[in-house]
Amino acid sequence: MSTDRSLMSRRSALALLGASIAAPRVATAQGAWPTRSVRYSLGFAAGGATDTLSRIFCQKMSDLTGQQFVVENRGGAGGVLGADAIAKAQPDGYVLGMGSIATNAIAVGTYAKLPYQAGKDFTFISGLWQLPNVLVVKKDLPVKDLKEFIALAKASPGKYSYASPGIGTTLHLSGEMMKSAAGIDLQHITYKGGSPAMVDLLAGRIDTLFDNLPGSLQQIRDGGVRAIAVTTAGRSPAVPDVPAIGEVLPGYELTSWTALCGPAGMAPDLVARINTLAVQALKDPTVGAKFAELGAQPFPTSSAEITAFRDKEEARLLPVIKAAGIVPS
Repeated sequence: MSTDRSLMSRRSALALLGASIAAPRVATAQGAWPTRSVRYSLGFAAGGATDTLSRIFCQKMSDLTGQQFVVENRGGAGGVLGADAIAKAQPDGYVLGMGSIATNAIAVGTYAKLPYQAGKDFTFISGLWQLPNVLVVKKDLPVKDLKEFIALAKASPGKYSYASPGIGTTLHLSGEMMKSAAGIDLQHITYKGGSPAMVDLLAGRIDTLFDNLPGSLQQIRDGGVRAIAVTTAGRSPAVPDVPAIGEVLPGYELTSWTALCGPAGMAPDLVARINTLAVQALKDPTVGAKFAELGAQPFPTSSAEITAFRDKEEARLLPVIKAAGIVPS
């Protein structure tokens, strides 16, 4: 009996010793990331607002961790190439990047075959930022606000137009959602980017344009165009005098959102570690001020929150895409 007790005692001691050794190792593993540079895959070209906002965030993450967060621009296919690089990476936290409403919600309904499953091939770590779209009109259009524009369009169905930088973009869907909610008939004119559309709006060749707020912000401030509404649920601090479309058309909301993503299969403790740092970065006052200059609002969330948000956005937008007559290609 004493031998059995002695053996059990030794086993218990070894178990406790193993636990005491293992616990610090887990804590160290959680706290160690990153021990080398991290690649941040961005599916858009350098120089735009998305690139600038990503670099602001990555610089803060570098400051917090002491390791470089290197932005890798992989422009093309509306951000899909950059998102695919994330999906195909090892789930060790050293390849992260930007997911978005475009690549992880809208693309499901506009691409006949995506190289990834938008909801399954990623680990959604935190929201990054939310960005309004804005409806701007040419200076000599005889309207002061959205109510007057809707009245003008109803009086002359099909006469007026709205432009967007591409079929299936959040800007295109912003216009289609407004048309449906207001019961108006507008021509849709497609451009290859916001810049050429803005040139034509300034020249008076088109009537209105849905644009990302950063793309129009300087022209709004300079008086070259008139902003009559933003697409977010509430007004944007960057243009506080511009009403939200939802103030005229209740329930209307479309926000260009982004999320920090990694590949599927990341360990929960690693996700928690990165989320803590990302939220800390996004809540930094300096980061918030720099985002505000571009019309963006930080969007820190838990991993569970941003995952659920993405799922809801896909379900909400697929019927909008179908109603707009967009055929997956």
